[in-house]
Amino acid sequence: MGKYSISYLLKDIDCDDKTKEEIIDDYLFALKQQLIKKDKKEVKDILLSELNYQQRGKLMSCRCYDMNIKEGDLCYIDFGKAYNQETGYMHFGLVIRIFNSKALVIPMTSNSVAYNSAYDRYDNPEGITHLMRLGKVDGLFKYSVLFLNDAKFINTARIIDVKSHINVNGKLFNEIMLRFRAIIH
Repeated sequence: MGKYSISYLLKDIDCDDKTKEEIIDDYLFALKQQLIKKDKKEVKDILLSELNYQQRGKLMSCRCYDMNIKEGDLCYIDFGKAYNQETGYMHFGLVIRIFNSKALVIPMTSNSVAYNSAYDRYDNPEGITHLMRLGKVDGLFKYSVLFLNDAKFINTARIIDVKSHINVNGKLFNEIMLRFRAIIH
């Protein structure tokens, strides 16, 4: 960790010799030093996600802002901060189950490298099996791929907008569920 890492500056967070304001100032200084090192798009993603959290973080679900989602919806979602190899910030995702104001979602991307790397029994049988090609779905502008291994339950307040829908009784949704079950089995 560097001189301006948050953990370095806050290592004595429990000490009585700092006021709450000093701790906040130290944190904000370290955060600014980290943000300066990032490119503009990353900074925008981080700050937008923080604003979303400030506005939605205490909400029980997306119903609080008159949004009703259903299984099969393709949504624009703020996944928030992520560790390496996790989906974070703003991405599309497929709602596969709704339970108790939470949604089990599979994140997705339109990244061409991920799409070309994804398993497809006809076009890419040696591809990565936790990536599933969706193709071009009505309502979306690009070819998309699901990150089957990144599925997780989220508070539906993270959902920004519903962009499209996949019929839960259709062939594509059934294939997604079969591939998802194979990943978690």
